Amino acid sequence: MPDANVTDDVIPWNKGKLVGQKAPLKPPEVWAIRARLQLANNKRDFALFNLAVDSKLRGCDLLRIRFSDIRTGGEIRSRAKVLQSKTGNPVQFEVTKCTRDAVNEWCCFKKLQSHDWLFPSRKDRNRHLTTRQYARLVERWIGSIDLPRSSYATHSMRRTKATLIYRKAGNLRAVQLQLGHTKIDSTVRYLGVEVEDALALAESIEL
Repeated sequence: MPDANVTDDVIPWNKGKLVGQKAPLKPPEVWAIRARLQLANNKRDFALFNLAVDSKLRGCDLLRIRFSDIRTGGEIRSRAKVLQSKTGNPVQFEVTKCTRDAVNEWCCFKKLQSHDWLFPSRKDRNRHLTTRQYARLVERWIGSIDLPRSSYATHSMRRTKATLIYRKAGNLRAVQLQLGHTKIDSTVRYLGVEVEDALALAESIEL
């Protein structure tokens, strides 16, 4: 029986790792990633990145979008609605012109049909990209502009525009609706607004 006073040299799981909320992207960083994806002529990633920022969806919901969910007739909708897998509640989001153009170009290039996944697997068209594949793509996007990869993840995509909306309008209810949270407390915790507001207030005071 091992001696209770003897401790193994167990390395903590979080040693050297950033724990907590992942950082949202800033507007210059969003445009920098867009520029690199465009220069690489990466139609899929360009459409996926733009839609991830606009939709503010969790990765699992983003990847489950079908072509028919975002197109009416022959046009990409300016607004779309999907059911959240976590809550079962619908959430609506805007699709900006930049994103509509990117998605339309990708759909034409891939020759997607209405029943197709918007971002199908390359190996099996009947399956969509997995959340693990999406996470690797986000890591690649972040690395392309030399940001610390440990500070960002798929939720950075979800938080990016939501954070900007809050900072610009200060309207938590609007952000709550955009994120599809059932409680405003969840939005407060998700954005970390209390901490941000406290720091901003402290920074504005000089002694």
